[in-house]
Amino acid sequence: MSVGTITSVSRSATHSMSKPIQDRIRLVRGLGVEGDAHCGETVKHRSRVARDPHQPNLRQVHLVHAELLDELREAGFDLEAGQIGENVTTRGIDLLALATGTRLHLGDTAVVEVTGLRNPCGQLNGIQSGLMNATLDRTTDGDLVRRAGIMGIVVSDGDVRPGDEVRAELPPGEPKPLEVV
Repeated sequence: MSVGTITSVSRSATHSMSKPIQDRIRLVRGLGVEGDAHCGETVKHRSRVARDPHQPNLRQVHLVHAELLDELREAGFDLEAGQIGENVTTRGIDLLALATGTRLHLGDTAVVEVTGLRNPCGQLNGIQSGLMNATLDRTTDGDLVRRAGIMGIVVSDGDVRPGDEVRAELPPGEPKPLEVV
């Protein structure tokens, strides 16, 4: 089981890109982050709602590794936790290497099941020009690599705070690589 630390938690009641940092957030089973605009059983992202408002919400919680923010700051971007839309910022755990279905134990009781990768969008450029491209990369074979975090659904309620431990429990069987959700 991989172990890391939660460095920041954020939520926003509106569909703004950036989410204000909080002292704690409450994760609610089957819904997401209490008080966040993306909380709900069905999809809440506006473009997805326009296509089909009845599809399940596989993007209840957005997690980003603090190491990405460090790298982006070193590249000249002025960023803080929550600014690229994440609810939970972690350190010390390779989120992008996790398999679909991995269960992330956050704090004492909260559990998030990883559903896939976040697909970075052009709204990131509204924060700073070039930010979207900075969250993308290419493999040596030319395949696109999305580095803007992962998405998940809440499978167990709980409060999550900075300083809490995050533990990754891999799913049984053959690991399934993360895909965009």
